[in-house]
Amino acid sequence: MSENQSKLQILLKQIGHGQDDLIDQLRGAVLNDVQVFPEQRKWLFELSSDVFLDTTSLARFILDAKAIFSKENIHSEFRFKIEKKATTVQLNDYWNLVLALIAHNTPYTNEISRGIEFVNTGEQLEALLMTQAGIDYFSNLKGLIDQAYVSLGVDLPFVFAIDSKKQAEIQERFANSQAAEIHESASEVAQTAEPNFKSNVLLGNPISDSAKLTILDEINDGDNVVVEGYLFKSDYRETKRGGAILTIEITDYTNSVSAKVFSRSKHDNEVLKNMPSDLWVKIRGRVAVDDYMGGELSLNINDMQTIEKESDSDPIAEGQKRRIELHAHTTMTALNAVNSASELFSQAAQWDQEALAIMDNAGVQAFPEAAASSKKYAVKAIYGLEVNYVEDGEPIAINTQHEVLKDQLYTIFDIETTGLSAVNDKIIQLSAVKMKNGVVIDTFDEFINPGFPLSEQTINLTGITDDLVKDSKPEAEVLKLFQDFYAGTILSGHNVIKFDYGFVNHALSMHQMPKIDSLVIDTLNLARWLHPSFGRYTLDFLSKKFSVNLEHHHRAIDDSTATGMLLHLFLKEAEDDHAVIFDQQLNEHSDDHASWRQTRPTHLSILVRNQTGLKNLYKLVSESNINYYYRVSRTPKSLLAKYREGLLIGSGDVGGDLFDTLAREGIDKAEELARRINFDYLEVQPLENYQPRIESGFIKDQALLTNLVKQYVKLAEILKKPLVVTGDVHYLGEKDRIYRTILLNSKIARSSAAGETRYTLADLSMKKTQTLLDEFAFLGKAKAYEIVVENTHKINDMIDDVQPLKNGLSTPKIEGSEDILRKKTFARAKEMYGDPLPDIIQKRLDRELNAIIGNGYAVIYVISQRLVAKSNKDGYLVGSRGSVGSSLVATMMGITEVNPLPPHYRSINGNYTEFVDDISVSSGFDLPEKRNPLDDTILIGDGQNIPFETFLGFKGDKVPDIDLNFSGDYQPIAHNYTKVMFGENNVFRAGTIGTVAEKTAYGMVKNYEEANDLHYRKAEEDRLSDGITGVKRTTGQHAGGIIIIPSDHDVYDFTPIQYPADDVNSNWKTTHLDYHSIHDNVLKMDILGHDDPTLLRALQDMSGIDPKTIPVNDSGVISLFTSPKALGVTAEEIMSNTGTLGIPEFGTNFVRGMLEQTKPHNFGELLQISGLSHGTNVWNGNADELIKNGQANIGTVIGTRDKIMTDLMSFGLESSDAFQIMEKVRKGKGISPEHMEILKSHPKVPNWYIDSMQKIQYMFPRAHAAAYVTSALRIAFFKVYFPAIYYAAYFSVRAKDKTIDAVGITQGKTKVQALVKSYRSRYNDLNKEEAKTLAIYEIANEAWQRGIEFKMVDLYESEAFDWKINGNQIILPFIALQGLGDNVAKTIVAARAEHEFISKEDLAKRGSVNKTLIEFMDQNHMLDGMTDANQMDLFAI
Repeated sequence: MSENQSKLQILLKQIGHGQDDLIDQLRGAVLNDVQVFPEQRKWLFELSSDVFLDTTSLARFILDAKAIFSKENIHSEFRFKIEKKATTVQLNDYWNLVLALIAHNTPYTNEISRGIEFVNTGEQLEALLMTQAGIDYFSNLKGLIDQAYVSLGVDLPFVFAIDSKKQAEIQERFANSQAAEIHESASEVAQTAEPNFKSNVLLGNPISDSAKLTILDEINDGDNVVVEGYLFKSDYRETKRGGAILTIEITDYTNSVSAKVFSRSKHDNEVLKNMPSDLWVKIRGRVAVDDYMGGELSLNINDMQTIEKESDSDPIAEGQKRRIELHAHTTMTALNAVNSASELFSQAAQWDQEALAIMDNAGVQAFPEAAASSKKYAVKAIYGLEVNYVEDGEPIAINTQHEVLKDQLYTIFDIETTGLSAVNDKIIQLSAVKMKNGVVIDTFDEFINPGFPLSEQTINLTGITDDLVKDSKPEAEVLKLFQDFYAGTILSGHNVIKFDYGFVNHALSMHQMPKIDSLVIDTLNLARWLHPSFGRYTLDFLSKKFSVNLEHHHRAIDDSTATGMLLHLFLKEAEDDHAVIFDQQLNEHSDDHASWRQTRPTHLSILVRNQTGLKNLYKLVSESNINYYYRVSRTPKSLLAKYREGLLIGSGDVGGDLFDTLAREGIDKAEELARRINFDYLEVQPLENYQPRIESGFIKDQALLTNLVKQYVKLAEILKKPLVVTGDVHYLGEKDRIYRTILLNSKIARSSAAGETRYTLADLSMKKTQTLLDEFAFLGKAKAYEIVVENTHKINDMIDDVQPLKNGLSTPKIEGSEDILRKKTFARAKEMYGDPLPDIIQKRLDRELNAIIGNGYAVIYVISQRLVAKSNKDGYLVGSRGSVGSSLVATMMGITEVNPLPPHYRSINGNYTEFVDDISVSSGFDLPEKRNPLDDTILIGDGQNIPFETFLGFKGDKVPDIDLNFSGDYQPIAHNYTKVMFGENNVFRAGTIGTVAEKTAYGMVKNYEEANDLHYRKAEEDRLSDGITGVKRTTGQHAGGIIIIPSDHDVYDFTPIQYPADDVNSNWKTTHLDYHSIHDNVLKMDILGHDDPTLLRALQDMSGIDPKTIPVNDSGVISLFTSPKALGVTAEEIMSNTGTLGIPEFGTNFVRGMLEQTKPHNFGELLQISGLSHGTNVWNGNADELIKNGQANIGTVIGTRDKIMTDLMSFGLESSDAFQIMEKVRKGKGISPEHMEILKSHPKVPNWYIDSMQKIQYMFPRAHAAAYVTSALRIAFFKVYFPAIYYAAYFSVRAKDKTIDAVGITQGKTKVQALVKSYRSRYNDLNKEEAKTLAIYEIANEAWQRGIEFKMVDLYESEAFDWKINGNQIILPFIALQGLGDNVAKTIVAARAEHEFISKEDLAKRGSVNKTLIEFMDQNHMLDGMTDANQMDLFAI
């Protein structure tokens, strides 16, 4: 017995196992070491064994030892080193022991892990559990579990996953066992059904109208209930045993709940599969805790029927009209409104309101949907906009008198008040300092008793208490003293013009005293002019900025003194830098430096009266977004005046300046403002809208609010303008209110909604007529009816039926484009096929050209041809996307390389053409070699058999959608070339609208729960998430879409314009309207960026081989799709059964799996694979099963949309029928009954083919697949025959922006294989970027296996961005180093070209390399022999 074995025996005796069988059971183990940590009272036992120990014995040993040592207050740990490699056997065997070691071996954990099974899927190890609750629970313990396994000698990474097979079995057993219980409990609560119930039964039996209803917020475990709710989500799943489960989610808006029903027959399956949604249902069933939903309540459905909810209406008295809502926001008001235009118009239609005004803030992106909804619901659409209005500039001085500013006496004053309204609040302190040249000469400081106790808010803000004001002088006396004090001086203050000046003047007028007529200078506006970049202009900020003492901010005397010091500094600066001598010169600069940026925006409403007004509104929106964007788009007064024609201007919502002015300064000032802006109508809001203003203290109480409304009425009468009640609608009803609450409290909306979320959110729902009549009854019935109803109709009558979108497509003009198209097409066709053309080609070209030219699409082809020709001339190939390759004209024009003719032979000089009548050949590239009978030259196989109809429709009248894949490097050049062709003002990027995504919405709901200590059911979380999904967040631009405006139009005929995502530094402007909404009105060219053309260009540059000359049917290349043998490696070495790693479209796990199953051996079959891999419900559960079952092969299954049409025609169907069926199937619309009859009437159509079509949701175009496969084969050619060039080009293009381990990739095949295995071990958890990095490592491993090495970055050999070939080595570029950016890479290369780096210090300085990178380079021997610092060269001296 060894010494270490003796140590273990001693330990066993100490823990009470000296005489039992445990010694024998642990005979293979030895105790190698014991480490003692006295301070931590911890002992660590290190043991080893050749084999894994019996679980029971191991548990007895470890757990008994832990128990004994714990009595001595010693924490013991055990670590085993096992020679034998662990497998899933140990993971399974040791599971319960692991739970015990981490102190989680409880009845609950035993239950949720019951039946756990560790399996190897080939990609990773998975611990299969039967419930999601188990996965969630143990995932939180994963770190502890891994540590426990490692301590037992089991170091195998794994993930927790659902055992779908067992789960389905359990749910079926549950369904069977519950069926009797459900029916039994149902009989207890079932009422006798009334024979004439009004609902439709969906499942089970009718439910009586008299059955007692339970609201969803009050259901409890075990309750038998009848509930009603809106069914908003459903999920149907079939089980492997032929049954099915339908899970739905319903809400009654008190709460939401999931409900389930199980089926065990095919008939039931059909019922559940076709269950309608988006309807109201009544359900009878039993409530139970559902373990599969994390222990949440769920409803087991026994009976379910639809119910008809009473339609909502807007009841009015006889002889009255209904109101018209003139101010409704949609989801296009960014992060602030939650109902779509369609929902708003639907509500207006239900309420029988004849019109509705859409008025989003700062944008008109809801107009297209509003137009469609208006037509659908027969409700007139009024198009409006809520602008962020600003003055062009605020005056710096008022009451100017041509006074010299220097060496004058100034009185700087400041007031403290009980609130912000000069009309309704009181001055409680008036302080002033008299100064000359920055020196205080005299002071004035008086408190004023307001005549009532000060509010807590006033005391906290000003520091003034009741004691300070109780014995003060009367207001009139203080004002008189102040007049005497400032007599003969110039007045000044901070924000004095907007606040103090008006407040004091109102107080003076109340005491019949003369108002201030002295010159007044505002230091706030003066600072904004002199220092436009500050961003903040508060008194305390400016005082700190200019080192001015301000000890007690919000004490009037201290504020006045600080303001006076700033005034002195600013006036000196104005004189020195801007030659300002006299007072009126100050206002000459009031709108300098885009001073509109500095003023606080307020809301105004704009309604479009006619088509002229629409275009002017589009111009106004454009300029607001392009020329006047600062934090938000702004509309200065001058811009409003510029585009006033055809528009109606309203006073805006609660955030409008007119209401503020009325409340702050009274009706006279409000009238002055209204006349200055020249409102066409005034708006007053429902009283609830003003509640946040009351809560904030701006309006003291409800009584003052009603008085202000009466003042509004009076103001409208003075102005002789209609006053209307507008709702500022942000959601439809009370049930939608929570959506906006969650939205505004989210982090992404909080900055823009800060003002609103400080107070209780107002009720901004859509209001009914009588509701508002009742609310404004305090004005009298007649006046209430006038402003609620009559005036809304007056406004409506002033407005035409406006069309926000033009009819038909307006294409740009190129002189003679029709002739250009015909000439170029036939010239190329005759070059390829001779003159005269074969009849089949002549007829096809005639048919295509007649359709293209006849519908006005010739210019689109000519534009595309010029773009492709320029790119090709500049050395970059262009790949086609979509169905453009279906057009032979496009091929002849050089727009696409894909030839859509049936498979055929053609000679290189055009003197011979032979079409092949062999349906087994789907691609001309697969034709066997054949010689020209005329001159014995080898013929070219060509033609992909694609009907023209798939591109331009059966009648040839569909707008051509030509998508082109340019090199990502060349894309910006191609974009700018459109400006050359059509002019800067006629081309724009296609605009997009970014909305709140489902995942983001769910996060908002979870954050709201956390912030408010709430816990919603999963169904309620889903309901709330749905409610805010789709709300506008921002704008953007299509990846490559360019909108081209015809020269005889301007862009405002179609859409406003703006910068993408409000980025004023962008080089491009975008359409303001989403490009989808104007797709049928203006031409969009998709000039996309793609890596494949970039990679082909790099391969061409390195090899000198023109990719167009590469054969696409090379046997060595084709063999890659079934084996890596052509690469000279084995499947084990590269960890792939095919050689397609890194081949575009064929390198992913999913497609490689398809290749392994189908083993394609020609171009046509690869084309099928490409189509299948891009479709939806085309491969999995469809083509793959047909191939496995032997019903079809890779050549006969439906791989592309076009194949449906050609197959059906070969089966005997008419071409029109074949086209119509293809169109429906490719879009996932299935087969109509009439088309099914046609199919059944043709016996050549296999049943499996019909079944396959019915499963399809989306089909890929054959032309697109052909272009992709062609490009892939060209790239694969270099991989097979020029490996070093291929790998260098691949990494130069594909690894540009990827985070890779530069050290690991250069340390040999073993290290790189380890990187691949590490990533693959957590494949299911990889994010998109990590998945791309894995692909990089897989290619690196393949290169190493083929004898190509990677060399670490070399200071003098590496390029900035490109991977450089050096013999059998590829040298990494500088950009491959983590943390080294583009600019630094370029700087290093430029610096070394000047002369060598003499030290690390020199490299850091001239190369702009930071300390961290210097250290990394040093550690990895890139700087060997280089000194740290520059050394003085004595000989040079």
